[in-house]
Parts: sequence; structure tokens; C-alpha cells
Amino acid sequence: MSGDVPKGEGLVGIDELLERVRAGYARVEAREAYEAARAGEALLVDIRYAALRERDGLVPGALVVERNELEWRLDPQGSHRAPQATGHDLRIVVICNEGYASSLAAASLHRLGLNRATDLVGGFQAWRSAGLPVTY
Repeated sequence: MSGDVPKGEGLVGIDELLERVRAGYARVEAREAYEAARAGEALLVDIRYAALRERDGLVPGALVVERNELEWRLDPQGSHRAPQATGHDLRIVVICNEGYASSLAAASLHRLGLNRATDLVGGFQAWRSAGLPVTY
């Protein structure tokens, strides 16, 4: 039938895909991300959708970029880049709600040459659980 995805070699499920992309970089824990941002050594990027940010709060100082705009806003060569997207050597820590979507987002940034991009293990929920600052 048309539209069916053939079962074959090379296809992977999301769990295996996450394992593969995460093997390509070192993920960071909440406290490490906090300290790196405080020292000016990393840009925190919150990709959670608005309802979660409104419900749970914000990471102070994080750049908020909806996931569907991430590559356009962080590509240093892009015409729609954020002012913070200063170069390919920028250390970026992507934050989603629980640390899953952020892994895929970090891998996508790697494909743009942002090889210091990583994500936060456990996402915003881990940040909050660690007692790190949150604003409402």
C-alpha cells in the first residue's frame, strides 16, 4: 500500500535514535549548565512551548526559541539569527521539558556546524528539581 513505511534495514525507533545522537556529544547536568551560563561560557536555549513556560516558569537569562525556529535563530550564517548566535564555536545548552526533544535539537544544531551544542539531561524539570533559579 502506498504510504506504508517498509520494514527494512536502516530504520530505527526513537529510543535507538536518541541513543545514537546522544553518543555524539556530552550532555550536561543542570548544575553544570547553570554554572556555565553564569560564567558566560554557555548560552541556554529554552525550546519548550509557551504553555509549559507559562505553567512552570522560565530559566532566567535563557534565550527562548520555539523548537520550529531553532535552526533559523541559531545558525550564525542565517538571515534570521538571534543576536546571541555569534559563531559556530558558541556553546549552546538546549533545554526542553524533560530532556528528549532537546537531544534531537542539539543533534540538528551539530549538523549546522554548531559542534559545541548539547542538551540538559532531564530538561527543565531537572533544572527545577535541582533548586536552580526559575522566574514566573
